[in-house]
Formats: sequence, C-alpha cells, structure tokens
Amino acid sequence: MSEATRWPETRVRHGAVATPHALASDAGLEILRAGGNAVDAAIAAAATLAVVSPHMNGVGGDNVWLIHDAVRGRLRALNAAGRSAAAADLEDYRARFGTSIPARGGAAALTVPGAVSGWWAAHRYSREVMTSPVAWATLLERAIGHARDGIDVSAGQRRVTAATPALFDARADDDVRRTLWPLYHPERFADGRLTQPALAATLSAVARGGADEFYRGPLGQRLAAGAAGVGSPLTVDDLAKHEAAWAEPLRLPYRGGEAASVPPPTQGFAALAILGLLEGFDLASLDDADLVHLTVEATKLAFEDRDRWLTDPDVVDVPVAVALDRERLTERRRLISRRAARRVDGPPAAGDTVAVMTADHAGNAVSMIQSLYHEFGAGVVAGETGVLLQNRGAFFSLDPTHPNRLAPRKRTATTLIPSMYLVGGRPRFVYGTMGGEGQPQTQAALVARLVDRGLGPQAAVEAPRWLFGRTWGEPTKALRLESRFDDAVAERLRERGHQVQVVEPWSDLMGHAQAIALDTDGLRAGSDPRADGAAKGW
Repeated sequence: MSEATRWPETRVRHGAVATPHALASDAGLEILRAGGNAVDAAIAAAATLAVVSPHMNGVGGDNVWLIHDAVRGRLRALNAAGRSAAAADLEDYRARFGTSIPARGGAAALTVPGAVSGWWAAHRYSREVMTSPVAWATLLERAIGHARDGIDVSAGQRRVTAATPALFDARADDDVRRTLWPLYHPERFADGRLTQPALAATLSAVARGGADEFYRGPLGQRLAAGAAGVGSPLTVDDLAKHEAAWAEPLRLPYRGGEAASVPPPTQGFAALAILGLLEGFDLASLDDADLVHLTVEATKLAFEDRDRWLTDPDVVDVPVAVALDRERLTERRRLISRRAARRVDGPPAAGDTVAVMTADHAGNAVSMIQSLYHEFGAGVVAGETGVLLQNRGAFFSLDPTHPNRLAPRKRTATTLIPSMYLVGGRPRFVYGTMGGEGQPQTQAALVARLVDRGLGPQAAVEAPRWLFGRTWGEPTKALRLESRFDDAVAERLRERGHQVQVVEPWSDLMGHAQAIALDTDGLRAGSDPRADGAAKGW
C-alpha cells in the first residue's frame, strides 16, 4: 500500500502528541517543551479537549489510560470510569422507563464523572514515581484559558451540532434542551467563538484544589446539587467515594510482539480477540476485499463474547482468559469462511470519544481515551458549574438477567479501549480512536497496516476504513465503506453476503484515530484528517 498521505507525517526526536483537535495537541506539545513527559503532555491535552471538543468529551465524562513508564519498564492501565449512583435502582428504572434507560436527561446522568480523577491519578504517578517537575496547575492552564477567553468553533463541532438539532431548540421545556442551550446554541457560533466562563471557574478550582476539590470539596457539593436539579440520582456521597483505579493491562501475542489493552469493564479483550483471530491469516498478502471481509468476520466472533460477558468485573465475573485463550481462538477461527459472511444478531454499542496519544524521547508513552458517551453526553449541565454530564450510564441494561444490568455502585460496560503494540516489552506503536462499536475494528485496521503491512502512522490512519454495525448511535448491521475503496471491493463484499453501503471518502462514521510510532531514531506521529486534530512534536 502507498505511503502517500493527505497530511504530512510528523517526524520528531524529543516528543510527540496526536489528538483530534489542534489546540489540544498544542497544549501537550507545550508541556513537552517545558520538560514534561508523555504523561504530563497527555493530561494537558485531555484537559484542553474537555474544553475545545465539548461535543465529544468533557469534565463530566470518563477516561481510560495505558501508560508505559520507560525507566521502570512498566505498563499500567488506569480506569477512571465512574460508578453508578448508590440510589440507582433497577426496578425503579424499569418501572419508569420500561426496557431501556433514556439516552438524555438527568436519569441518564447516573454515573460519577471520572475524568478529573484520571488526570489526577496520572499526575500523581508522573510527579511522585516518574519525578516530573511539572506542577498540576500548569497542566490545566491552556484548558482554563480556552474556556475563559473562547475558541473558534471547529468544523467537527459544527457538524455534530447541526446533526443534533433537538438538543438546541431553545423553545423546548425539558431539561435537556433548556440546560444545554445557553452554552452551545448554534446562534452563539455566529462569530466563530465559544466561551465557557462557568467551566473556566470550575477548572480553576480544580487547578487549585486537585481532585479533592471536584469530588469532595465545595465544587463537588455544587456539582451534586446541580445534578440533582436535572433529575440525576448522583449525590455528594457518590462523588466523595470515587477514585480512579490502577489495573494490570491485558496482553496478547501478535506477530512477534504483543498487543496490549485495558481490562473490563472496557471492551479491550474484544479488540485483542480480533487480532488473535486474524493472526491465523497472512494479512500482508491480502487484497482490500479479503482484509475487510476477514476483519469483519473476526469482529463478529469477538463481539459475540463481548456482548455475552462484558460488565463490571467487581460485580460479575468476566471470563477474559477464556475469551483470549489461544486454543479457543484457533477453534473459533475455523468459523470464519473466506467466501461468505456470517449472520449476526444482537444490539451494537455506541459512543463518541476522543483519543490522545503521546510519547517522549525516553520511551514513555500514553494511550488515553476520554468520553461523554453520546454526543454532548446526557445533554444536561450541572447547575452553574459549566460541567456537561455524561450519559455513560444509559448503556446499563434494564434486563434483570443481563450481566450488565443496572445496579448501585457499578461500572457499566464501556467501549473505551486505549491500546499499544509492544516489542521486547517496549512500545512500538501507540494507537487509539473514538467511535464506540468502531473502536476495535479501527484498531484492527491500524495494527494490520502498521504491523503487517509496514505503513507509517499517518498512512495507516488515513487509509480507507470500514465500519460493521453502528457508531454515533446509528442502529444498523450494514458494512459501511469509504468511497476511496475501489468499486470492485464493494462488489466483492456484496457477493459474499455483506450489506454494503458506500459512504463519503473521509467519513466521521469511521472514527477519529491517532497513532505514534516509537522508532530507534525518533518518533513518527499521525493524526486523522477526519477530525479537527493534528500530530505535533519537536
């Protein structure tokens, strides 16, 4: 495949940042230049994204991390996803809403916002273990400034805002529209600027008081009161009990190295299972139709296990070892036909997120995903804090027999899967994407192109992509292909039984991927032209 790209690849020696918004990449780069490491840069980029990409993520959302500490040769996972409110009751929600939790409104805002706890835990590790000289408040300076002084509204935010008119109807009476309208109504974009003074004040308080201010201080009390005001079951006690949790990453051998992701309640094991199934095929020699077909068929098998088992492992056992057992993957690989598509049933997962990738010259690396779940989350703001609450809790099932059923103090299954590919225990590629159902699929495409086909990060990110099932909340079992694929690819896939739909050449449906390669002589970074981002470094 060609290395020709729409955007130039970033080649640097000292440090690299790839995010879906140029201002966030700038924030991370500034920290690297000031002597910070990859973890510091990721925090600054993530905090900035919470301000400049409010349609995709925010202070009221969650994040999940993979962090490689080069000095100690240690890879760690950090899960900052919030648990459900102690008052979240399955039978109450079933009586009120029937078979599913509404996607918007206070009832959907039933999980603790974990993003700030993730930033704080990562900072503590960087400061105390990796001996970074960068202070906490410094990491939030760019984010605070952009919230206070305003930003030019990005093309991506304009697209999403235009596609969700029900959230911005000022004439409506319900909390979703009424609370969101003052912050993000499209009329405010007429001059191209978006200011968020309440959010600037919130971030300033967090800069002074750290995570304790957000979860256990006066700000936390205001957040809880604001959440209650829009019908959320979250309380001061729910916020006070929240902590981000470190975990052991999942690993799976692949092509002489190992792919790594994060454990449940994320779908990381499904992403790894796809690679385990594909390792039995010579992906480097396949044409595009064969590559897409085999990856889709592997995805179907991996998603069967995910949808059967994925939930909070603190509440229900998730048999990850079974899902990633090499002998079982070999057996299940025999279910993949080279000539015909398998039928698949079951509801897919959705989600809108941002991916942040950072690396530095010492070999430290971060893959981080941050999310509100749906675009603009629950669509409600917690009082006068400027914090847009996530609707991650809407992913809980109201089926009493489902492993991901709603329960108090429980983390829901989540689509967030930061990932890395390591060789000899050191990161070779750091990669991730937004896109819910599309995240494992895009990651498989990236690994196939980076590892099997030898493309650089920018070329791998830009190459035409596909999506089986839905993303951004669109219920479908179709196989969408970007129109940059040759017409013959679509026809050959239709002949195998796939329900093919050809979409625009650079489609938001395919997610916004970022990738960094850690070479022996420097760093190469790629950012997705489907987003508003940039790969930057020095």
